Amino acid sequence: MAKTEKTEKKRSATTAKAGGRSKRLTAEVTKAVAAALDKKAMDVVVLDLRGTPAFTDFFVLCSGQNPRQVHAIADAVEEALRSAKVRPNHVEGYDRGEWVLMDFFTFIVHIFTPTTRDFYSLERLWGDAERIEVSDEEVGGRR
Repeated sequence: MAKTEKTEKKRSATTAKAGGRSKRLTAEVTKAVAAALDKKAMDVVVLDLRGTPAFTDFFVLCSGQNPRQVHAIADAVEEALRSAKVRPNHVEGYDRGEWVLMDFFTFIVHIFTPTTRDFYSLERLWGDAERIEVSDEEVGGRR
């Protein structure tokens, strides 16, 4: 077996062991997801837009039960990334708390109330993107 074949097999085994998902996410996206999950965000999904003609690499989508929880999730994401010296370029919708958009250039975090998320249905609009379901177990080693 050629050396490149061995390396490729080893790489696929590592990705398979890790569930395949967290290995494909950047460290910043993983931190944002972990922060959202720490604040009990619901339906956390990452859309991998790298294979589409998009203006960013990832969308992180999640929901909070109400505007207060949406604010808490947004604050936690910003704080977690600030410790990594990553700040959002732009934040929209924080005052209303129905849909907070946080633009970090290479990824965008969308935090919705359930009604607003259903109405805008970004998962459907970006249907060409690879959908990565995220759970506490996949981001498990974050603490």
